Amino acid sequence: MARRHFNVAEFYKMAAAGVFAEDDRVELIEGEIIEMNPIGSRHAACVGRLTKLLERLAGDRAIVWVQNPVQINDYSEPLPDVALLQPREDFYAQANPQPADVLLIIEVADSSVEYDQDIKIPLYAQANIPEVWLVNLPQEAIEIYTQPHEGEYVDISLVKRGEALAAKAIPNLTIDPAAVLG
Repeated sequence: MARRHFNVAEFYKMAAAGVFAEDDRVELIEGEIIEMNPIGSRHAACVGRLTKLLERLAGDRAIVWVQNPVQINDYSEPLPDVALLQPREDFYAQANPQPADVLLIIEVADSSVEYDQDIKIPLYAQANIPEVWLVNLPQEAIEIYTQPHEGEYVDISLVKRGEALAAKAIPNLTIDPAAVLG
């Protein structure tokens, strides 16, 4: 049985036609509409901590983009928990950011670790997103993915409490993992 895949333009037409409720949490991944898990309190707190830290540390060097779309290609527009984007005066009002605009994507996972590892991170690698952090709340660790090559990340490392966490794309942006993990 064949599946019907949607492109980003069709996805937005469906949203405009009221196919999705205003509070539906959906994203388009490889042409499929994916219903996202509800955000739990640990997840929300982590995103809040990251947002506060990154706004302060990145300053004018990046736009902190929180749970907003990034158009990866014509068939994928995920909603990463946090993205650091190239600064633009219009804050991407004319069009959603594209892979070339992304400095860093951060996904926070409490119940979605496998989905993020198996689906979203490879999608980001295929789009050549230079750096992805996966905040793995159950493991109390941050997985760092860099050097995308042929649809996968070549360099994968793990950072835990007490270790240094630095964004490669933004010089001197260093975070204490404990401040992220809570």
